[in-house]
Amino acid sequence: MKPPRRRPNGGNHKENHRSDHRDSTSRPDDERAPPLFPYPILYRSPRFVVVEKPPGLPVHPGPRTTRTLEDVLPALSRRPDGPWLAHRLDADTAGCVLIALRKQALLDAQECFRAHRVGKTYWAVVTGRPASESGTIDIPLARQDSPSGWRMIATPSPDAQPARTDWRTLGHANGLTWLELTLHTGRTHQARVHCAALGCPILGDPLYNPEKTTAPLHLLSRRLQLTPGTERIDATATPPPAMADTLARLGYRREESRNQSRKTSVSDGV
Repeated sequence: MKPPRRRPNGGNHKENHRSDHRDSTSRPDDERAPPLFPYPILYRSPRFVVVEKPPGLPVHPGPRTTRTLEDVLPALSRRPDGPWLAHRLDADTAGCVLIALRKQALLDAQECFRAHRVGKTYWAVVTGRPASESGTIDIPLARQDSPSGWRMIATPSPDAQPARTDWRTLGHANGLTWLELTLHTGRTHQARVHCAALGCPILGDPLYNPEKTTAPLHLLSRRLQLTPGTERIDATATPPPAMADTLARLGYRREESRNQSRKTSVSDGV
């Protein structure tokens, strides 16, 4: 895995509950996150932070980006070693992103991802309805380049990388289905391509859903679970407003989910 870009830094959080940038405490300045960090924090410890990334925000700079999650990471720690992105999330996907505040923490997290010891649960709203209530999609993925750009394709080609996704239906109505996806691998666009391969592309996906719509991508990195070193991380994100509105028509209860998202399991282990 290519090491994420190193950034300058700013103060540690030692609380371990969901908060936002308006959170303030009486801790010393070198142990308090500055009030300018603009995104909700789902989990924090001396070694890690899990933030709730909004849809449309790239995690790192690119040729067409104006602002990124990486730009604001210095607000999370003043230590000279970190913080770093521990993994990637598509710009249009919302939800959990893990940030390592120390170099050893980054290495521990990368080992978890490399060894597939990370629980990754996604929520998606898809068009159509699967033929059954649950199942597994085990189809390799490969990158396909063309003059108009690139995309991932599901293919048995020997050059393709193994990819496996478990899915189950949580609700359905009016031609839409609410799916819970468990990703056992971490391929680029895995959830998006596998939903399309299921015959139910994700609502608002401009690349893999042929139905044109003004809706944003309805994909959420709902829950992230891993144990880097001896620290157990368990963080849960809430759907962004547009996705929450759609989910409400499929049986989603906002209050229940909001309460669940505040429950994080913590063991610092440092």
